[in-house]
Amino acid sequence: MKRIQIIYAGRDFSIGEEDFEAMKAAIEQANRDGRAVWITVNHGEGRPQPAELLIGPGIPVALMPVPDEPPTPDDQTSSVQS
Repeated sequence: MKRIQIIYAGRDFSIGEEDFEAMKAAIEQANRDGRAVWITVNHGEGRPQPAELLIGPGIPVALMPVPDEPPTPDDQTSSVQS
């Protein structure tokens, strides 16, 4: 994965060139430790602007890996049948 899409406070953000599992683990660790951390993300299309998001206990956030390659018709068919 080359990019992670983030939904935070109902808005879309993204992080480029970040490992999905490492990002998820860092957020989980911060929550277990009861601390908040800031992460730098991009906001906007075309010419994204940097933004800082506060991540911590009680702050809902969704992470979605964005695949390197768009799904092929075969990929979409196999996911429907599963």
